[in-house]
Amino acid sequence: MTEPAHLADPDAVDTSVRSPAERSRTFAGILVNTALANITTSYLWFALTFWVYLETRNVIATGVVGGAYMLLIALSSISFGTFVDRYRKLTVMRFAAAFTLAMFVLSGVVFLLVPMERLLDLTQPWLWIFMLIILIGAVVENMRNIALSTTVTILIEPDRRANANGMVGMVQGLMFIVTSLLSGLSVGLLGMGWTIVVALVLTAVAFAHLLTLTMPEEIRAAATDAKGGFDLRGALAAVLAVGGLFALILFSTFNNFIGGVYMALMDPYGLEMFSVEVWGAVFAFGATGFIVGGALIGKFGLGKNPLRTMLLVVVIMGFLGAVFTLREWPWLYVAGIWLYLVLIPFVEAAEQTVIQQVVPLQKQGRVFGFAMAFESAAAPLTAFVIAPIAQVWIIPYARSAEGAAQLAPLLGEGISRGIALVFLVAGIIVMAAALLAFLTPVYRRVSASYAGAAPATADGQA
Repeated sequence: MTEPAHLADPDAVDTSVRSPAERSRTFAGILVNTALANITTSYLWFALTFWVYLETRNVIATGVVGGAYMLLIALSSISFGTFVDRYRKLTVMRFAAAFTLAMFVLSGVVFLLVPMERLLDLTQPWLWIFMLIILIGAVVENMRNIALSTTVTILIEPDRRANANGMVGMVQGLMFIVTSLLSGLSVGLLGMGWTIVVALVLTAVAFAHLLTLTMPEEIRAAATDAKGGFDLRGALAAVLAVGGLFALILFSTFNNFIGGVYMALMDPYGLEMFSVEVWGAVFAFGATGFIVGGALIGKFGLGKNPLRTMLLVVVIMGFLGAVFTLREWPWLYVAGIWLYLVLIPFVEAAEQTVIQQVVPLQKQGRVFGFAMAFESAAAPLTAFVIAPIAQVWIIPYARSAEGAAQLAPLLGEGISRGIALVFLVAGIIVMAAALLAFLTPVYRRVSASYAGAAPATADGQA
């Protein structure tokens, strides 16, 4: 029989065109293409972060880079989701790829034409313009990730979607390994100019490959009530129409609050401990945790209650964030990063699996966009707040004779004890918030809603 109406518009999606195995192969092609695009944008973004800090030695600048990236995602994700609902998924992906390529070309022009001493002057607008152009290109590329989540619904059978979302986590892990290693080596050995050239070539290759992919199951865009280019009302209505879905999105933001702290301070901490080339390699090794986490989900799934799995994972994340810089030991820092990245795919896959299960296809783009916007807003909020506080007060205090003596019993000695203090406090806050979430009526209601939706979908597929 055809899929239930709540999962797909039967006039727009025909899954009988090809077998599940053939559809799975198409999804693999889309996943690989998206991975290449993500590798390219992340490669340039990581390189930009490394380069800016090494040239300015200012954590405010790195905080702005990371925070602006997440803020732009938060501001644009609902629009991205609206377009994903209104247009065919491959069309959306191709537009995003072309736009990103154009912005990276523009960034190369700015880097080439503006003298280096003016480009690196924080009191002049050129560095901020240069960063903004790259970040806009990287942000628009994220439209592909929203479309990718909806292709899981179209191409993958319901009982295999959690495993497919685990594969997405594995690909993200590979992306971070390649990105971190290449970004550090690229900035250290080639410089920022040639790094932009490499990003341009890879972006063009990904765009060309995307033009060769087809998805015949999607006859046309699913009938949707999405309107205009920023359907916030429709997105909010779609979220509220499913009992407890907003709470699920809220629980997912716990990871992003601590992520904002890492965004602002993890690179400065690592770059004080390692050279830029070694730091890129260290983060690449840590990112193998993504592959391990995704592989575990692909093999075992997320259990009967993905929300419970998510909150347990967030508690562990908070603990890791609190302890992985208690001493300025390279092995402790690397181990903490690796374990943290093992856990990230569980949070992402849990949320995606629930949304794909209970939200109609014609609304999924806006729901995924709303979730991305809501969750992404948490990271820049903490990054913009923490970076100036750390730069102006906490780091100078920790490096003073009095501050170093007071922090030594708890955090040991070293030049980065101020950053370690921020990590400790942030981790404790996240642990407390996630543990309290288990006690809320909303947690029990969301768990019950998911448990009720799964058998209903299975009956519809029988």
